[in-house]
Amino acid sequence: MEEEETLLKFPCEFSLKAMGLAADDFDALIVEIVSRHVEEIGEGAVRTRPSRGGKYLAVTVTFIANSKRQLDAIYQDLTDHERVLMSL
Repeated sequence: MEEEETLLKFPCEFSLKAMGLAADDFDALIVEIVSRHVEEIGEGAVRTRPSRGGKYLAVTVTFIANSKRQLDAIYQDLTDHERVLMSL
């Protein structure tokens, strides 16, 4: 197995945040993208927070990450989606 450069020790709990224009289905979209790469997203693992003006929505998903490759794939899918403005 290749050594991948990361400060994380896998598996570990990981919180990912994605932001986009506020819409009723934005949180579901983020969960759907993350679910492509994560076996289970537990109850209470998704939190949303609207921006002060309500134009944007931040969605945080907490899950067990198994590798840097998995996280890279999730971030790539988020970056590729036109509705996702930023992910952290």
